[in-house]
Amino acid sequence: MKMKKLVSMLLVLACTLSMAACGGKDTENEGPVTAEVIDIDLTEEEYAFGVDKTQPELLDEVNAFVKQIKEDGTLDAICDKYFGDGTPEPVVSAVEDSSKDQLVVATNAAFEPFEYMEGEKYLGIDMEIAKLLADKLGKELVIKNMEFDAVCLSVGQQKCDIAMAGLTIKPDREEYVTFSEPYYEASQKLVVASNDTTFDDCEDADAVVALLNELTKKNTIGVQNGTTGQFYVEGDADWGFDGLPATCKTYKNGSLAVQDMLNGNIDYVIIDSAPATAITEAINEMQ
Repeated sequence: MKMKKLVSMLLVLACTLSMAACGGKDTENEGPVTAEVIDIDLTEEEYAFGVDKTQPELLDEVNAFVKQIKEDGTLDAICDKYFGDGTPEPVVSAVEDSSKDQLVVATNAAFEPFEYMEGEKYLGIDMEIAKLLADKLGKELVIKNMEFDAVCLSVGQQKCDIAMAGLTIKPDREEYVTFSEPYYEASQKLVVASNDTTFDDCEDADAVVALLNELTKKNTIGVQNGTTGQFYVEGDADWGFDGLPATCKTYKNGSLAVQDMLNGNIDYVIIDSAPATAITEAINEMQ
């Protein structure tokens, strides 16, 4: 009996040292689980800036500015810094001072590539537009970073002049702000773990949605709190979203949601297209 036990122990040790020889998983040749974006648009949206309702003259100036940067190529050049080969330019916020002529911008700097932070400096498409707008108006730029669901409210309460936070035009937000002309077309996309093959054969949004509708409350989809992703999962009559049968879990930002998915705590994430790409690339580099 002792000899048999010794042989068994040696076999276990040999198997441990060479997983492939015993039919186990070869972790050296198989990389870590990463995040993948399903490249199918689930929605069609437009981003705009939310302007203080009591400042109609500011709305006119913003609309004229949006038209200008779209026509003269400035907007394309800014986007190229984040989607192409350009180099992002950091933006510094001044200290709010009521005695000065300032443009106070409300944002949620956790929505790369539209707004995010490196140290004390702001980066992102919206932040660079904000700097150019302030310069155009001859004002000093003040950026106030807050939770996403407080951005429009702060403008509605006249605590800020304008909301610039990757805002999708949505009727209920018009209770607090007046939207400018749109400047960016967006969509929601699904983020999955690389070892999840559920959606591999999907060719369009209908196919993805059909599979999502097979989920149950035992499945969890992560979203950024207050964003279109949340409305999409929970359902929203204003958008015409029926909602999904899965449980919706909200996070302060998309990065936390994607990381929680990779940790195995939730099944999927639904967030805006550009942030989905930026977040997954950044997290995958650290895996």
